[in-house]
Amino acid sequence: MDHFAALSFLRGLLLILKDSGYSGLVVVLDEIETIQRVRSDVREKGLNALRQLLDDVDGGRFPNLYLAITGTPAFYDGPQGIQRLEPLAQRLHVDFQTDARFDNPRAVQLRLTTFDNERLVEVGVKVRDLYAADCSAPDRVRRLANDEYIDTLARSMAGKLGGKVGIAPRLFLKKLVSDVLDRIDQFEDFDPRVNYKLTVSTNEMTSVEREAQAKTVDDIELEL
Repeated sequence: MDHFAALSFLRGLLLILKDSGYSGLVVVLDEIETIQRVRSDVREKGLNALRQLLDDVDGGRFPNLYLAITGTPAFYDGPQGIQRLEPLAQRLHVDFQTDARFDNPRAVQLRLTTFDNERLVEVGVKVRDLYAADCSAPDRVRRLANDEYIDTLARSMAGKLGGKVGIAPRLFLKKLVSDVLDRIDQFEDFDPRVNYKLTVSTNEMTSVEREAQAKTVDDIELEL
């Protein structure tokens, strides 16, 4: 299937969703920066297809479609990413010289700031609330996995990774759901403060997480 057939399929899917009563579709292109590591001809073709997709969205060919593209700064600003195709770079350009506090949420690019403990807890609380909205014991889940406990779990997970909160979200949310929330929901006598101790095995870590894992107190970087 070439990109023309794929885009036609996407347009048809949007029509089906609209006729089925849905308000629209969210499409996320994740880790698109991997295009930087393919052959130059494949990379150029991919970047041009991305440019065409953006033009089609802007032109109204895909009504009720929300397109989100994730990428590293190197993909957006580096020589092997979108900068290789000037028309695409022009469409995605945003001036980030202003203080991040004043970033325009309506801009074509959004700058993601680094996770800190407060934001990690905020995400954990939202996941807890979503879980509690459709589980067997919502009151018990909210009581035993309250905001204070989620803060404790977040700090413990960051500590397992040398205090680097920015790379903690994946493992933190995995442990929160599978090790804590699921057990609270299924077992009436399970109390995470009493019956659960956070452990992290190297087998479940990515290479970045393994490198950050604290081995001794001296391995933890302190903010001065």
